[in-house]
Amino acid sequence: MTRFGYTLMTEQSGPRALVEHAVDAERVGFDFEVMSDHYFPWLDAQGHAPYAWSVLGAVAQATERVGLMTYVTCPLLRYHPAVVAQKAATVALLSDDRFTLGLGAGENLNEHVAGERWPAVGERHDMLEEAVEIIRSLLDGERLTFDGVHYRVDSAKLWDLPDETVEIGVAVSGPQSIERFAPLADHLVTTEPEAGVVQRWSSVRERAELAPSRVVGQMPICWDPDEETAVARAHEQFRWFGGGWRVNADLPTTEAFEAATAFVRPEDVAASIPCGPDLDAVVEAASAWWEAGFTDLALVQVGEVGQREFLETAAGPLLEKLRAAAPSS
Repeated sequence: MTRFGYTLMTEQSGPRALVEHAVDAERVGFDFEVMSDHYFPWLDAQGHAPYAWSVLGAVAQATERVGLMTYVTCPLLRYHPAVVAQKAATVALLSDDRFTLGLGAGENLNEHVAGERWPAVGERHDMLEEAVEIIRSLLDGERLTFDGVHYRVDSAKLWDLPDETVEIGVAVSGPQSIERFAPLADHLVTTEPEAGVVQRWSSVRERAELAPSRVVGQMPICWDPDEETAVARAHEQFRWFGGGWRVNADLPTTEAFEAATAFVRPEDVAASIPCGPDLDAVVEAASAWWEAGFTDLALVQVGEVGQREFLETAAGPLLEKLRAAAPSS
């Protein structure tokens, strides 16, 4: 059965609002909640970027049932992998084992603040592989000394661990990253509803005699009672989305994203993001994900303006429609 999640979008809401939205989303009936982990918004118009891990701690205490997940944390430059492991274990304890650690190779937009050069994608994947090894070892309770190509760890140990080991999802896209990370991760995170990616991931795991994994995706929508208002808001705040990961990973600043999207039109955004009051249009767009084999789909409601109205009036009926349309197994 497909699980439907809600995205706590740190780029468009402040920390107090995010906690409020998390509580409302749980009450409405979302199965899980994912949180972006950014230092910058994509565009200045979004206007926020609180520290995700502080907010996650508050959300863990304010909610009772929903699964929680980072979507995704980059353990390469801004955070050392050993510190990511400590944070993940702490949030898992605070949430009573409801937390999944989503990891990825990151974006220059958020990692450049550490003052280090931005590595090419191949090197980032090398770094991510070492980071996953370190994080996994520490979450398994090891006292770890590690001397790798990219990271060193000196006699590290996590003193507060949850009863259940934190599971790890890794964001991948192409064949090389799938072959590399499918045996290392517990779950797949990816940004496009591509059946080939899911099939290849599953095949690699089967060869390694590993259990089936969750397949987690994310889809933006811009619900509003007025379609024109929805299109305008989606264009203002989410026109960067169409660039795709290969572009978005390398642009360093919000000004760069402004320049890169200067010629994106509102109708271009509306062609890829369901905008307006039509819930059936959202269901139709979401069907591409479960048809591709995704087990989990997190929705992004674009914009802080209208967020509460979406959760109070549209989210419940939308979830009913999604669950009625999605496969039952």
